[in-house]
Amino acid sequence: MATRSSGQLVAVLDFGAQYGQLIARRVRDLHVYSELVPCDVSAAELAQMKPSALILSGGPASVYAEDAPHVDPAIFELGLPILGFCYGHQTMAVALGGEVAHAEKGEYGPASLVRSGSSELLMSTPGEQTVWMSHRDSVCRVPKGFSVTARTETCPVAAMECAERRLYATQFHPEVRHTDYGRRMLENFLFGICRLEPNWTMDNLIDEKVDQIRAQVGNDRVILGLSGGVDSSVVAALVHRAVGDQLTCVFVNHGFLRQGEPELVEEVFRDQFDMSFVHVHAEERFLRLIAGVTDPEKKRKLIGTEFWKVFFEEAQRLDGVRFMAQGTIYPDIIESGARKTGGKASTIKSHHNLIPFPPGVHFDLIEPLDHFFKDEVRELGMALGLPESMVYRQPFPGPGLAIRIIGEVTSEKLEILKAADAIVREELDAYNTRLFEQTGEHNSEHSCWQYFAVLPDIRSVGVMGDERTYGHTVIVRAVESSDAMTADWAKLPYEVLGSISSRIVAEVAGVNRVAYDVTPKPPATIEWE
Repeated sequence: MATRSSGQLVAVLDFGAQYGQLIARRVRDLHVYSELVPCDVSAAELAQMKPSALILSGGPASVYAEDAPHVDPAIFELGLPILGFCYGHQTMAVALGGEVAHAEKGEYGPASLVRSGSSELLMSTPGEQTVWMSHRDSVCRVPKGFSVTARTETCPVAAMECAERRLYATQFHPEVRHTDYGRRMLENFLFGICRLEPNWTMDNLIDEKVDQIRAQVGNDRVILGLSGGVDSSVVAALVHRAVGDQLTCVFVNHGFLRQGEPELVEEVFRDQFDMSFVHVHAEERFLRLIAGVTDPEKKRKLIGTEFWKVFFEEAQRLDGVRFMAQGTIYPDIIESGARKTGGKASTIKSHHNLIPFPPGVHFDLIEPLDHFFKDEVRELGMALGLPESMVYRQPFPGPGLAIRIIGEVTSEKLEILKAADAIVREELDAYNTRLFEQTGEHNSEHSCWQYFAVLPDIRSVGVMGDERTYGHTVIVRAVESSDAMTADWAKLPYEVLGSISSRIVAEVAGVNRVAYDVTPKPPATIEWE
């Protein structure tokens, strides 16, 4: 555990909830450190972690199902403040002698909550308020010592608590923004009930991470495979702050990056940060590697395998390197743990074994971001002085433009796509900037979360300058999303789409047609391959 500088920890027991990670994020938003923990953790294991409080997440199972996950009842004897949501509410009730029943009518989406009596958890919230529900089962009898503090039209025990034992639970989801006073409830729990301090801040984290990296590295050298993406860039800035010239960044340029990106990476890390920086120009090598390859999965595998081959060739030219830094982030670790049936989470595992060390080669790993969520990584990058254009870089596949060219990749197609994609990004960067100035949010309701050009393997007839043409078609893809799990096509103003189309046809030789992809995910994916 690398980020508990305050000694405070809120452990979120994960029952397979779709909002599990969101709960941990909401706690961190209030400057209290939190971690996801498998729901089958024992009370003894929890005691060793020395948490300050526990939150029991929701989950998709029924508490009475044969394979339903259950909490160790002994956790309620640890003397810790505990807050349960949805399934966590129900499993708390059953574990302590209450009863859950299958309701005749489910409750999904917004619901009107009515408070009843005094409540430490609901303090300073209205008597009637809107909350977010998602359940069919509900508590029908509370455990001994508990009082009912809120209800809805179809849920008689929408919230319950035993203030004496500091146990609280809600059938609704305070962690989602659709619950109007959910943040206030979390504040009541963390600061009023648990008496925690909001001292988990980015400045404190940087100092802590720097100290940890220095202690781990000592006088040894570190190597980092720098892609120019957000995660590896933030790791580079953080490790460099800790150990300076002991870090060498190896930037493998496979030639499939977007226009201007290799130059930006070199300018930032060699010139601005004055890092030891190795730029490996492997553009021709990769182009030869995938010549004639049209299958997208084969492209991905060839490029991924070759990337590491090139990286380790360069790494072995450096003397005295013991450590390898990489940009593993918290969702990578969470998602690499397999899920059992019923939403019960197995022990969280890192995906270290995915690094393809060649025979006879090994580096000890440094993963300073392994307990950070993506938006926290971005915040850390800004605090470290990285340029905003790099920190808020939109998602980009490892094989780069090679998989945004449908069919065979050639140098001619690469140049066409780089030029067209640069125009799409320039126009939509300007559009997003205007929205940011209006809303103050980098991903507001109508801003584009990801946007790019695709070059399909088709040509079409056109007329340019009174002459018949037979040119390439460029597809523009722009989506609104927050997590890439689902996405909708961006409802861009016609003038923005018109400007993109006009510029591509006028400025990119060989293109005579532009189309806009208006398919959501699902059924489509965000990328084309």
